[in-house]
Amino acid sequence: MQAQFSPERVLTELDHARLNKLGSAQLPHDLADELQAVDLVPSQEIAPDVVTMNSEVELVLAGQDGRQRLTLCYPRDARPGVGCISVLSPIGAALLGRRVGDAIHWRMPNGEECQAELAAILFQPEASGDYTR
Repeated sequence: MQAQFSPERVLTELDHARLNKLGSAQLPHDLADELQAVDLVPSQEIAPDVVTMNSEVELVLAGQDGRQRLTLCYPRDARPGVGCISVLSPIGAALLGRRVGDAIHWRMPNGEECQAELAAILFQPEASGDYTR
């Protein structure tokens, strides 16, 4: 997986703790490394335009018409066929901690480079007052 994390990424302390509990055996090496470099904030302080775990987002994929809706989830809840994507997938790792308007880049397992614009966050648990989801 080739997720491109940057220092501007922000994660909630709870998301960070839960991802670290997955263990190094489950986390791709680059994601595990990047989890150590992100800015952490309490769930109550995360901005509503930041992708957190269980957020539903809308993407505009480069070179395609229309928008795609995805929900970022933990591996056990992943159901790609209905748009629930694991944070351990290339696109899931690329979305975590990003802000609306950001360009998202990721590499597919076959080596294909992909990009999209994070057009909207349709649902973020913390913005709705759910700090434990």
